[in-house]
Order: sequence, then C-alpha cells, then structure tokens
Amino acid sequence: MTHEKTATALLKIYSTLLDQYGNRGWWPADTPFETIIGAILAQNVSWSNARRAIENLKAAGLLDVQVLRDADPTEISRHIISSRYYNQKARRISAFMQFLYAEYGGDVDQMSGDDLPRLRLKLHSLKGFGEETVDSILLYACNVPVFVVDAYTKRIFSRYGFLEKDATYQEVQHFFTTHLPKEVPLYNDYHAQIVNLGHSICRTHPDCHLCPIRSIPPGIACEYAKNME
Repeated sequence: MTHEKTATALLKIYSTLLDQYGNRGWWPADTPFETIIGAILAQNVSWSNARRAIENLKAAGLLDVQVLRDADPTEISRHIISSRYYNQKARRISAFMQFLYAEYGGDVDQMSGDDLPRLRLKLHSLKGFGEETVDSILLYACNVPVFVVDAYTKRIFSRYGFLEKDATYQEVQHFFTTHLPKEVPLYNDYHAQIVNLGHSICRTHPDCHLCPIRSIPPGIACEYAKNME
C-alpha cells in the first residue's frame, strides 16, 4: 500500500470515529502536573480507578508540586489504594517528584521545554516509567507530538492488516508518525478514540457488527470483521 493510500485510510478511520463519538476530551485533568500523576496512577488499571486516586490526593491536599515532593511514600499510598499496586506507584510518584525538582526546579513547563530525545531518555531512566507512560506524559502533559501506543492500537490495526501482531512499540509508533501529520490535537484525540473503540467494541472477542469502521475505507476493511461474517 502506498504512503498516500495509507495516510488517507488512517485519516478516514479517525474522522469516522470522531463523527461517531465526538472529541474524547482526553486527558481529563486540570493541570499538566495532574496529567503526569494520572499517567503514573493509570498504569495497569482502569481510568475510573486512577481517577478515584487522583480525587483522593486532591481531597488530602497532596496534589500540589511542593506538597507531593515532601510527602512520604507511605502517606501517598494511603490515598491511592484504588489505583492498585499503590505502594509501588507511591514510590514512583516520589521518584518523579525528586526528579522534577533535581532537573527542572519543580517546574513542569521547564521540563516540557527540554529537548525531546533528552527528556524521553531522562523519563525512561525512572524506574517503572515504560514507553506508554513516558509518551503519555510527553503528549498529554508536555504537548509534544508523540503518538502513544497501547495494546488497543496493536489489536485494532493488526486486524486491519496495517501492523503485525507482534510489532514492537517503536514499529507501531513509527507507522503512525510516518503517515499522519505531526499535530498534538490529532495525536491526542486519535489515541483517545482508539482506547474507546478497543475498550467498548474491538475487544479480544469483538462486537464487529457495532464497529463504525469495520468496512472503511473501501478495500481496506478490517480482516477480522470480514472473517466474522
């Protein structure tokens, strides 16, 4: 498939999802700092549970850069139980806070302005900060055009034949950044649309008859849906 045809197909898939579901308004947070903490809390858990942990931190007065930096991990963990692995995540939050102050004086805006490859390497060096978490921070908190990849992305687009099922994170990300305009709003909502579709319809055992993109664009329809017919 040519670059132009692939790019057209990806944009058609996105526009169809946008028409069907509207802009997803993701990532739901009041500040970039809250987005970063949410990205840590959302690891291996549903967003509803991560959101509950965020609300608990707010209620306890802990969702503040300086307060959270000075908080003991055991104090943090008491408020984020809903996020699962709360002791581990409390340590990761504390490690990030120390990093934020050591590298950027506690200023998220200053962190966001750092050189992208250098910032990505720095974040990856933090224990427990995998590729999806780091790129979620870069895109949703720092407004850097990096495409976030998750299991839903691989599942949906391998069913379309765009990707191999065992494609690496970097291969999937390269596929999207090569064929889509490098625009933060597009990457932001495209990923959110993928998550919504994967969570609600394109599951392990999908409801293909409900899928708004099963047959589009013509000639590039989802192979999984075809096989279900």
